[in-house]
Amino acid sequence: MDCGTKKSITGRKNTPQWKCGLFVCIEKYTFAHIFLTPHKTMNNEIPAYLYDKSNITRLILLTAVFALLFINIFQPFGSRGWYPDISDFKYFFFSSLIILTGMLVVVVSRLIMLAYGRNHAITYLQYSIWVLAEIVSMSLFYSLFSKFIPKEGASRDFLDIFHKSTVNTSLVLLLPYSILWLYFSWRDKNNILEKMAQEEPVVEIPKKNLIAFPDEKGELRISIMLENLLYVDSADNYATIHYLNKSKLSHFLIRNSLKWMEENLTKDSPLVRCHRSYVVNLDKVKVLRKTKDGIYLELDAVNTPDIPVSKTYYERVMTKFSQYSV
Repeated sequence: MDCGTKKSITGRKNTPQWKCGLFVCIEKYTFAHIFLTPHKTMNNEIPAYLYDKSNITRLILLTAVFALLFINIFQPFGSRGWYPDISDFKYFFFSSLIILTGMLVVVVSRLIMLAYGRNHAITYLQYSIWVLAEIVSMSLFYSLFSKFIPKEGASRDFLDIFHKSTVNTSLVLLLPYSILWLYFSWRDKNNILEKMAQEEPVVEIPKKNLIAFPDEKGELRISIMLENLLYVDSADNYATIHYLNKSKLSHFLIRNSLKWMEENLTKDSPLVRCHRSYVVNLDKVKVLRKTKDGIYLELDAVNTPDIPVSKTYYERVMTKFSQYSV
């Protein structure tokens, strides 16, 4: 966009200072962190929200509204002189038409970015070049318009028009781009926080530490805390449960088989069948000993016998022992 000019007392044309100063601030704020960051950062992918379809629509609309307000309020092109004999309403109509025509550059650019971003990652370097191309394209459009459409444009130097158009176009694009970048970033982080807040914490259900021993009819005979259970031995159809009761060794006889206990009590617990006559609590094993007579488990309780491990059950004992040993 062509910078509006005013004559000073000396008759020289000067670019309004507030515009150039604001342009410099916006330019530094938006792109300084990109061009001054290390090469590694330039090759990083930009956030996906910058080329999200809905966000691109918001960017186009806000940029168009800002451009309309900018040209009609500040008249940066000396554009009021294009149509000196028309009413303010007609001036607003014609200037808006020109601005919206120029905004087609942004529309086409962002549609290409949307299509490209679906299949490719866009880096900070690529995004910077993309925005720079938008500024140059819009500046060229407004420079050509300012040079060849208004009657007084023929006497003006094209390079001077293009330079001033670049300054104003950068201001018109970079200001809404910066605002929306901050907004999209805030919105993205806010959505993440809301999702985290809505997710119900996973409550881990503690494993039952109370082991129930029913008889062969299914009637509960005794329940023992896992930390107190030592081992179970079996003879015929009876099983004897050995456990600690107030730190003293106790036992309880029930009519049930070790096969039932193996099938129903050893899953997801340190209980394992180690012999045709024994089920042992691995949490209570303090020593696994191999001798010429076989493999034996020493329990962490006084006056308890060593529990044998038969060859039939050796593999499953070792597998489970590795899970429950430190």
